[in-house]
Amino acid sequence: MGRTTVGALIALGVIGGVAVFLLQTAVVAVGGARYEPALSLPIALVVIGVIVIAMAVPIFRTTRGHSERRVEPLLAARVALLAKSSSLAGALLVGGGLGLVGYLLTRSVAGVGSMAMALAALGGAIVLLVAGLVAEFLCTVPPNDDDEHGSPSGGARA
Repeated sequence: MGRTTVGALIALGVIGGVAVFLLQTAVVAVGGARYEPALSLPIALVVIGVIVIAMAVPIFRTTRGHSERRVEPLLAARVALLAKSSSLAGALLVGGGLGLVGYLLTRSVAGVGSMAMALAALGGAIVLLVAGLVAEFLCTVPPNDDDEHGSPSGGARA
C-alpha cells in the first residue's frame, strides 16, 4: 500500500464537488428541499480526525524509538489503512462541501444559516483530510541504515 497521492485527492475532490452541485441542482429543480448539513456533521468529522491521529501516535513513537512498547503489526496496518481511508474520504467530503458552497453562492437568496453550516461542514472535512494525511505520515516507518532494499519513498509503511 503506497502513500496517498495528490492526484487521487484532487480527483475525489472534483468528483465530490461536481456530484453534490449537480445533485443539489436537480433536487431543487424538481421541487425538493435544499440540503443543509446538520451541526453534528462537522463535529463528527473533527472527532474522527482526532481519533485517527490518536491511534497513529503510538505507532509513531514505537517506530522512532521513543517507546519500548511493541505494536502489533496487524494493528499498525489497520491504522495505516484507516489513515489512508480518512484522507480519501476527507477529500471527497471537501469536494462535496465546496460543491454545496458553490451551489449556495449561485443562488440569489441563500440563507446565512445554510451557508454557515455548509462552511462548517467544509471545515470539518478539511480537518478529516489533514488528520488522515498526518496519521498516514505517522504510520510511516523510517528507512533502516542496514536495509539495502529501502523503499523509493524513503520509508516503509507500518
